[in-house]
Amino acid sequence: MNPAAPAYAEFAVQSNFSFLRGASKPEELVVTAKHLGHDAIGLADRNTVAGVVRAWSQSKHIRLSGSAAPGRLAYHPGCRLVFADATPDVLAYPQDRRGWGHLCRLLSEANMRAESEKGAPRIYRDDLFGWGERISLALIPRLAGGEADELELLRRLRDRFGTAVRLAVAPAYGGNDRFRIAQAAAMAAAAGVPLMAINDVLYHVPDRRPLQDVLTAIRLNTTVAEAGFALAAHAERHLKPAAEMARLFRGFPEALAETVNFAASLAFSLGELSHNYPDETTAAGVDPQAELESLTWQGARDRYPQGLPDGVADKIRHELEIVAQKDYARYFLTVHDIVAHARVEKGILCQGRGSAANSVICFCLGITEVDPVLMTNGLFERFISTERDEPPDIDVDFEHERRDEVIAYIYRKYSHTRTALAASVVTYRGRSAMREVARAMGLSDDVQSALSGSIWGWSSSELGAREARAGGLAEADPTTRHVMQRANEIIGFPRHLSQHVGGFVITRDRLDEIVPIVKTAMEERKMVEWDKDDLDAVGLIKVDVLALGMLSCLRRAFDLLEDHYRRRDGFGRRLTLATLPKEETRVYDMICRADTLGVFQIESRAQMSMLPRLKPREFYDLVIEVAIVRPGPIQGDMVHPYLRRREGKEPVDYPSPQIRHILERTLGVPLFQEQAMKIAIDAGGFSPSEADQLRRAMATFRRNGTIHDYRDKLIAGMVSRGYRQDFAERCFKQIEGFGDYGFPESHAASFALLVYASCWFKTFYPDVFCAAILNSQPMGFYAPAQLVRDAREHGIEIRPVDINASDWESTLEESPFDPTRIADRHAEMAGVVKSRHAVRLGFSRVKGLAETAMRQLVEKRGAGYDSVRDLWLRSGLPAGVIARLAEADAFGSLGLDRRDALWAAKALDDKSAAERLPLFDRPDTQLRDREPDIALPPMPPGQHIVHDYRTLSLSLKGHPLQFLRARLEAEGGLPAIRLSTVADGRCVSVAGLALVRQRPGKGNVIFITLEDEGAVANIIVWPRVFERYRPVVLGARLMRVRGRLQSASGVIHVVAETLEDLTPWLGALMADAAPAAQSLPLPGGAPVPDPPAAVVTDRDLAEQTGKAMPKGRNFH
Repeated sequence: MNPAAPAYAEFAVQSNFSFLRGASKPEELVVTAKHLGHDAIGLADRNTVAGVVRAWSQSKHIRLSGSAAPGRLAYHPGCRLVFADATPDVLAYPQDRRGWGHLCRLLSEANMRAESEKGAPRIYRDDLFGWGERISLALIPRLAGGEADELELLRRLRDRFGTAVRLAVAPAYGGNDRFRIAQAAAMAAAAGVPLMAINDVLYHVPDRRPLQDVLTAIRLNTTVAEAGFALAAHAERHLKPAAEMARLFRGFPEALAETVNFAASLAFSLGELSHNYPDETTAAGVDPQAELESLTWQGARDRYPQGLPDGVADKIRHELEIVAQKDYARYFLTVHDIVAHARVEKGILCQGRGSAANSVICFCLGITEVDPVLMTNGLFERFISTERDEPPDIDVDFEHERRDEVIAYIYRKYSHTRTALAASVVTYRGRSAMREVARAMGLSDDVQSALSGSIWGWSSSELGAREARAGGLAEADPTTRHVMQRANEIIGFPRHLSQHVGGFVITRDRLDEIVPIVKTAMEERKMVEWDKDDLDAVGLIKVDVLALGMLSCLRRAFDLLEDHYRRRDGFGRRLTLATLPKEETRVYDMICRADTLGVFQIESRAQMSMLPRLKPREFYDLVIEVAIVRPGPIQGDMVHPYLRRREGKEPVDYPSPQIRHILERTLGVPLFQEQAMKIAIDAGGFSPSEADQLRRAMATFRRNGTIHDYRDKLIAGMVSRGYRQDFAERCFKQIEGFGDYGFPESHAASFALLVYASCWFKTFYPDVFCAAILNSQPMGFYAPAQLVRDAREHGIEIRPVDINASDWESTLEESPFDPTRIADRHAEMAGVVKSRHAVRLGFSRVKGLAETAMRQLVEKRGAGYDSVRDLWLRSGLPAGVIARLAEADAFGSLGLDRRDALWAAKALDDKSAAERLPLFDRPDTQLRDREPDIALPPMPPGQHIVHDYRTLSLSLKGHPLQFLRARLEAEGGLPAIRLSTVADGRCVSVAGLALVRQRPGKGNVIFITLEDEGAVANIIVWPRVFERYRPVVLGARLMRVRGRLQSASGVIHVVAETLEDLTPWLGALMADAAPAAQSLPLPGGAPVPDPPAAVVTDRDLAEQTGKAMPKGRNFH
């Protein structure tokens, strides 16, 4: 800092949380202020405090250069109040904890007003006078007429709030700033308040001005070229050095000095909000710690009825001691209360996961199901650290269809004034950034679509030349470069706040005095302005009440198993997750064959290609499998070394006994965060708490970039203890990889329990598994069509939707199992499957049907319906619903196919039969249909299949590719089922419906699953091929791939060289959908020409048929 420069602090700072106005991140602004030598900085976004925690976190750790020690900067959270009436903007900064509560109440009341839209609170002058106590205020006059009113307001504020009021003025850079500042100084003197200098900052450096113009155009829904005077005429709204501010305010040095006085009036820190835990779970007069200890020891006796294993009692005492030291007892009691209510009172299947599985306390309380004794690398400091100010983070998964019951309980017990959902910051990703910037730059709609459509899913990768080429833009064109630069800058910027999927914040005090409350789309639910990372940083209790589809599936599976098979454990109890038979060899046999379609976590192409190589044979192998196909291990180059060692192709080397102890179960490769922490402790000399700081750096390096602070310390510590330099550097590289999303071992273990359970059902009871997973949709990688197909390949009969047999959900019907129905590639299952039922598809599979209507149909069914009209009369359903059932071909039990049933349904009146003929609401009344018998031509099979896909998203009658097989074979196409007969390295051509596209990690490879009439083909697309055939990869519903077959360890892939969109071929299935009308001859003998409007072209048919086929699902 220049010694001659005056002291200065900037308080009129808007970040990108002033949505579509600020063009810099809060962290960038804080670091720049430190670099410029400011005494302090405040953040005041428009009517929100959503970004203040990020700035606060950054202010505590600022590294100005690679070699410099981290520094700090005085930081003050505030808000810029923008009013719905004529009141000028006011900067509001709380002086203390009470002032912060007032500011939060002001914003909460404004957010909750009926006239306030979500994210746009309407604030009025009376709000400021009602809640302004203990808040330092700086009014920003417009100085554009109406000065008398502004002076009167300033005097009222001074009379009400005294010395807490200032008048703040910024240069307008319009050539008359000396006059404007003098005018403001005169106004301040007349009101008796100090003048304070600001620069009304919108970005941290001038280079962000072009982005700020684009943001303005997006906000105003116009283009930069047409935005006119809405754009700033200069690039001066950036943070400036104190010397430059002194030059701008020469003649008014007191204005700069007042910024320091303003800062001195602010004593509040966000750290004052921590540890605000609820009291409800504590019994009256009982100390929370004593209650937790009592519940823990009682739970330990229940978990270990044969006596506590060696070391468990010591672990419990160690954990309880840390909990007492950190005063976290209420947090554990709160989570225990929620889980106990769900599991015991409601019978909801649930399981805690994440780092909580490292805790014996959580296991004894019933929060988690993973015995930490089994996790030899378990590290409690991964869960709670003595040096960590944030509470532990416990995630609990509940059945996704019953989570609302748990949420209702939380609101009921803790009240709406003390609990709300955490926010989720919706940010710009590649596609949305490109689309918005292209529109703001005035590019045509087709170019916008081409640009955004060329980007993979939710990608946040940097955009550049390949996207430009996909949009037909010249890379060297200045507009193109501008679009790409601005799009890359905006990636990661917040678009708006949304509610978190299930993160609840619960407090002892009023929540709206801790953080502002915001509306959500659901009137009964509210959310706070901070996301989960903000809540963690501040130290507020957050419980993740998450929905997991597989838990719903497993609960249904256990119910179906009980209802239809009466399977029991060794003590005569019905099976549960805890009592499921363990370590069944047949289950692992199925997993090793990668026969895992539909099961939890290991159903993706990337996982399935790994299974035959990893060959899991015990539970811990599943823990590894769950964790290894993640961006962290992939980026840290951990996957291939582990597999080579697993397959015996590379020796396992441990440089020391300590490393052997840590990494022996993972063959010398660190796959889990706990292992990285243990290496840091045992080999690098870190304390357990320092290792936890390393873990947090791994988890947040993209946000704070602090992981490199630990590099030198770790490597130096390892080298000083006798480890080679290259080994130490490799360890750090692997640890660094966890910043790209690596699993903790405890989290993987929790998921591995569900992997085993879902595989157990699929192995022995594929009928139960199929019905359960169909009734739990949507979930997983695969659509119902593939789940049904897989069940049929395992010998399960699938019966169609039928008005006389189906319920809302898919059900099981007694049927002897025929092992000859098992597909050849699953022949090993013939003596394993214990199923004795067929699966009847439920009405829920039919698009456009309401559950209430179908339950009404079932209730009125009696002994069965005998005609379309009988169904209409007795069920009371509208004719439109009857027609929808006919379109779904649900009248098979009446001997009617789709066309006949639809003909009969179209003859019904367009009103409910129950309204017109209540007499016929009697199941014993039999009536003949009124319509005469008409012989309709049968619907061709291809059309049946198209209509099945259109109404059910699947077909039991066949597959579209069977109608195209002859044409494909004539052009050298090979059925997928025959790929196993082709030698490795041979060129092949395969085609199929594109079911799944997966781009794991940073997108170096894309896996595509193609389905034909006999099997699926697994395609690998490398980046160069993807760039060439990007539209086909992303858009084709029917795709042909030519490439080389790759076969290794029983895994077969086709490495794509060319790809072709064959979606237009699907029109062949509907070739006779519009037969030529029979023409009556004219008197002269010439036929009457068909009217042009009736002509349906092949292209129309292809387009209609293509839309009926599944789009496929894209995953990262």
